[in-house]
Amino acid sequence: MACGVLPAVDKQICGFERWLIGHLATIADPDHAQIVRRFATWHRLPQLRAKAGRKPINPTNRRHAHDQVMHATRFMEWLADQGLSLSACRQSDIVSWHVENSAGRRQLLRTFLLWCIDSKLTQRFHLPTKERYRASPMPPEERIDLIGRVLADEGQPLRSRAAAVIVLLYAQPLSRVTRLTVDHVIRDGDHMFLRLGEPPSPVSEPVAHILLVWIDNRTNMNTATNRGARWLFPGRRAGQPMHPDSLGGLVKALGVSNVPATSAMRQHVQQMPAPVVADALGYHPVTTTKLATEAATTWSRYVTASRFRSPTGWKPPTTRDS
Repeated sequence: MACGVLPAVDKQICGFERWLIGHLATIADPDHAQIVRRFATWHRLPQLRAKAGRKPINPTNRRHAHDQVMHATRFMEWLADQGLSLSACRQSDIVSWHVENSAGRRQLLRTFLLWCIDSKLTQRFHLPTKERYRASPMPPEERIDLIGRVLADEGQPLRSRAAAVIVLLYAQPLSRVTRLTVDHVIRDGDHMFLRLGEPPSPVSEPVAHILLVWIDNRTNMNTATNRGARWLFPGRRAGQPMHPDSLGGLVKALGVSNVPATSAMRQHVQQMPAPVVADALGYHPVTTTKLATEAATTWSRYVTASRFRSPTGWKPPTTRDS
């Protein structure tokens, strides 16, 4: 057989298919199992495959599909507890279920209900409009207090503290933190900079000390194929950085998540023009301008200026992923 004939296989889709087989086996009611199989096989899987045709599926996409199937299953179990079948479900039943469940659960079930309507499995329902979630920003005082605790608590793992300060101070989501390399940390005499955008951001003590000590004591560097890795947070697999979910679990143990990153960005755009913040921290100007507008800053109408440049003679470091 000629090479390249078979299409590429997405491991996240394969994982979802394996999970689905096991999940269907746990559904006692055969009618429920049939409906869940149809929903997952003829609706969610084609959506995942179409998405994979544009770019690789990530674990978040897979978990979202998993959660939608789980909530479809639980909804039918809930109907059975009410003495109802899916075809007998009425608008009043939908309202009752919505009242009993959180906004997140309502959103996860919405796709299944729309599919049921389109598939003529139920009557038409009036469903609430799609809800958008926005985490409440952390108050500046709380963020500063959290930074102080991360810097001062030397009993916590150094890796967790190093990642946490990057999130808290430089508004970097964990998906970006894991892509940083040691070459992004620039030493210039007694000064240190973190290259997130243009120009590099200054790093002051004691953050500089934490990053330097961490670089010299990075974990997952013992395997023969990983000793030359340049990742700031090397993963267990040779040549790969830590997965954002893995690093996220570590920093969340310190009380840090992506919410402080958003809060840090809000504080930055309140102190500097949004386009300047975008350049320095590697964000799109539209993102920072939107946050600035939401925060009603005095810089909201600032006109995008020419990009800042690094000092003459400075060259960006070369990333090596060995």
